[in-house]
Amino acid sequence: MSGEPLRGIVLGGTGGVWQVWTPDGTIRDAAIRGRLKQETGIKLAVGDDVDLEHDAPGGAWAISAIHPRRSQLARRAPGSRFGERVVVANVDQVIVVFAFVKPEPHARMIDRFLVIAEANGIAARLVMNKCELVDERSARAFAAPYVLAGYPVDFTSVKGPVGLTTLHDALADRVSALSGPSGVGKSSLLNAIYPGSNLRVGEISASVNKGRHTTVGAKLIPLPDGGFVADTPGLREVGLWGIGMANVASCFPEFRPFLGECKFQDCAHNTEPGCAVHGAVTQRKISRERHTSYLMLRAELAETEGVY
Repeated sequence: MSGEPLRGIVLGGTGGVWQVWTPDGTIRDAAIRGRLKQETGIKLAVGDDVDLEHDAPGGAWAISAIHPRRSQLARRAPGSRFGERVVVANVDQVIVVFAFVKPEPHARMIDRFLVIAEANGIAARLVMNKCELVDERSARAFAAPYVLAGYPVDFTSVKGPVGLTTLHDALADRVSALSGPSGVGKSSLLNAIYPGSNLRVGEISASVNKGRHTTVGAKLIPLPDGGFVADTPGLREVGLWGIGMANVASCFPEFRPFLGECKFQDCAHNTEPGCAVHGAVTQRKISRERHTSYLMLRAELAETEGVY
């Protein structure tokens, strides 16, 4: 072992060999030291900030330290009711990308992604792509519940082009978890923002995750002028396991000013008398669509927890 450790960020890995990006732009293959696993009990994840060292002068690189994580997206470990598997570490924001058409946007799925971000304590941003295919009035009407909730909402179009500069600035020098259905234009957006870069997302097939709930893959992609995007094809399977039924309301940011103001302490924020949240819906301070999403997610969690 020689020289000072080299700092890097884990981009991905298979078979015990990890690809680690270093500030000079080089990607190095490295294995994690067995002693590190034993001493820390931490499982390495995509996005981890690590130290690299040579085991011997001129020898192979080894990951010798994992620095504390500032955030993480995690899911329940397969086959276990308890414990977690970190999908991607050190995420600054979740970028949820949907299209206005082709495919049609699914509001309940958008809400699910946003709740996952909130549950993991990570800021979220909604990008609505292919805005050239709808009229402005319809676009703003669809986005209104999310604007009311306080989320940044970008309308984008590669053909316009529309909104690319704003999205570029939002991605700059940050680690962003990029998610959304296939066909919404994630790769096209990135390549329009970074011409000539040939960035690809969706490299891990969605079929890997479909119906099996055993594998959620992520791969960190360096951006040409600073920052990273993590393609997270299994994000819709992430995060809800860690939310208790009683806590899902706090994952809707527009609910928070009214939580604790209800007549009953155990209020489900449905139709109970004196419910401050339901009152805010009536007063249009909370959108009815988002409130419906909350009720559906709460019912899902109630079933998971065996509460009927």
